[in-house]
Amino acid sequence: MKGRSKGYLFAITATLAMANVFVFSKAALNEVHIIQFGVYWYLLGMVWLLIYLALRRQLHMLKKIPRDQRLQLALIGLLELGGTLFFFLAIQQMENPAMVSFLGNLTPLLITLMGVFFLHERYAPIEILGIVLTLAGAFMISYQPGGEEGWLREGAEWVFLSAVLYAVAFVMAKHSIEQLNPFLLTLNRLVFLWLFSVGALLVSGMSLAIPTKPLLNIVLGSFLGPFLAGLTNYSAIQYLEASRTSIITSSKGFFVLVGAFIYLGLVPQMWQVWGGILTVAGVVLITLGKQMIKGKR
Repeated sequence: MKGRSKGYLFAITATLAMANVFVFSKAALNEVHIIQFGVYWYLLGMVWLLIYLALRRQLHMLKKIPRDQRLQLALIGLLELGGTLFFFLAIQQMENPAMVSFLGNLTPLLITLMGVFFLHERYAPIEILGIVLTLAGAFMISYQPGGEEGWLREGAEWVFLSAVLYAVAFVMAKHSIEQLNPFLLTLNRLVFLWLFSVGALLVSGMSLAIPTKPLLNIVLGSFLGPFLAGLTNYSAIQYLEASRTSIITSSKGFFVLVGAFIYLGLVPQMWQVWGGILTVAGVVLITLGKQMIKGKR
């Protein structure tokens, strides 16, 4: 498989995995405190990653930390910590997890702008059309009117802060991807988040005991999110532009919608269905646009 094809495969896998994070994390956070959630969620994410590397006999890869990249690795970890904390605060406060997906689509928009200005990434006109369709569809999918408050309801501020921090961390990771492999970036993120969760647990004096049902949701979600989504997302930017990867993963709202319907009983609206169609069309143009033009020629 060619490099860019691998990148698209990683990006699509990350999209599917991230979509399930919204559903399983919301189900767990309905029953446990966010601090308890964090301790289990990120610990299990590290366990999944270490098991994967052990089975592939690649644990030695985690030892390769260039000295000149350690500060940048720490900064990425802190930015990921802040972005993830705000993300789950929003998940906890907002009733529908698709709402968080809607506002979270500011992240790919910010990454696209940063990619163009700081990483000098460029797009063909048909790909720009794909970006517009994907973002428009993603916003339509996750939009939820809410009376007088509209979409700017409690918890929205956390999503905005999360989007900014995630965007900066993602662009920094892309800049360092040749020195810092995806496994190291994924583990770095998990360690920062787990240590923060443990510290918060000790300060609060909260118990580690949680019911079985949310624990099962955390087990499943931690495999799909901290491990699979984190790893494939970082792997994608080895082969693709940071902005292209983030735009593709913004289509997760469509899968969040499906998961929320199956697992949480939330019925989609007609405009969300049309948003799904736009999102799929946009992703096709982004991934296959240039090939489609060459084929016609």
